[in-house]
Amino acid sequence: MIQKELIEKFKSLGFKEYEAKVFLVLLRGTPMSATEIANETKIIRNSLYDILKSFAERGYCNQIETSSILQYQIIEPQVILDKIEREFNESNRSRISTLKDTFKTIQEQYSSTLNKGPGIEESVELIRGFNKHRVAKYIDLVKNAKIEILGMNRLRGIVTEELSDLGKKFFESGGVVKYIYRISLDFKIMKNGKAVNAQKEDLIRLCEMFERNGEQVRLTNANIPNVGIFDGKIVLINVTSNLPNAKNKQSDLIIKNTDFVDNMRDMFNYYWENAMTIKQYTDKLD
Repeated sequence: MIQKELIEKFKSLGFKEYEAKVFLVLLRGTPMSATEIANETKIIRNSLYDILKSFAERGYCNQIETSSILQYQIIEPQVILDKIEREFNESNRSRISTLKDTFKTIQEQYSSTLNKGPGIEESVELIRGFNKHRVAKYIDLVKNAKIEILGMNRLRGIVTEELSDLGKKFFESGGVVKYIYRISLDFKIMKNGKAVNAQKEDLIRLCEMFERNGEQVRLTNANIPNVGIFDGKIVLINVTSNLPNAKNKQSDLIIKNTDFVDNMRDMFNYYWENAMTIKQYTDKLD
């Protein structure tokens, strides 16, 4: 029970489950070979070597060369704590800096649209509520995309397993689609003509279907925003109000600004690099 609780705590700190298992085995403090660690953790060699290499590079363990094999030994936990704390502080400073720069741009663009003269295209557009205009705007963005669509999303409502004609045309023209989905079962699928609650295997099957259709898919436990980035030129952000008496729960913010789009692409790439492939997620469930 303690082992499971520690693994969950490690995961909340940003470690993946396999990394947490390796870390706990190394905590015995004695030098261990990769074979010994693999036997303890039941992790395949390729994944294990990647983890051990990462730990050594980050200064979490030492590599000890013997006459025949490499061994790995954890360093003092307090030293690792100091390293991780510095990493967290640096990451937070970087994210806060990006946040401030992003909203400075938003404020500038918002102010410019309020005072724009006739004939100047709006750089920021806000659309509220469940209405045809919101749906039409999204369809137009997909229709006009020529090269690439990047997205972060949480599956909601009833999810179908059919590829739309719009999606087919985009893939047929050579368009690239990369999507990060939050690991969640807050959606329904159709079975025997009925909408039923999704299970983990349904999430995996849907993502595998998305990949067969041409998408590149990653999965994450992070609380990602609902964002679409079209051809590196336009960002659509969907926001759901948490206010109980809000008349319009859904709002879309469409932003056409190069600096802001670049910031959002950086954020997407950060989550993409830290997300799991479908196989990695499936392996974790086994």
